[in-house]
Amino acid sequence: MIKVNVIRNDNKIDTITIKGHAMYDDYGKDIVCSSASSILITTINGILTINENYIKYTVLEDLVTIKVITDDSICLKLLENMLMLFSELSEKYPKNIKLM
Repeated sequence: MIKVNVIRNDNKIDTITIKGHAMYDDYGKDIVCSSASSILITTINGILTINENYIKYTVLEDLVTIKVITDDSICLKLLENMLMLFSELSEKYPKNIKLM
């Protein structure tokens, strides 16, 4: 299962971690993992295009951590949109992805 964990401070996103594998299908054939990866990569690339100092992120084998560094209302909207997309994905595939 993919687990998306959000830590907020003063109602603002501080850190997001995404870890695990959806286990919907084999690696390379898993549509839930593909969807989650696309959502994540598109969001990070969009944020870095707008403000490369807004986040720091690390990518490990089955773990991505996004840490918010500065304030930027547009980048915040992109992160909130990413979380909304993960939420919608988890509604369709509740056994494979969970927003915590």
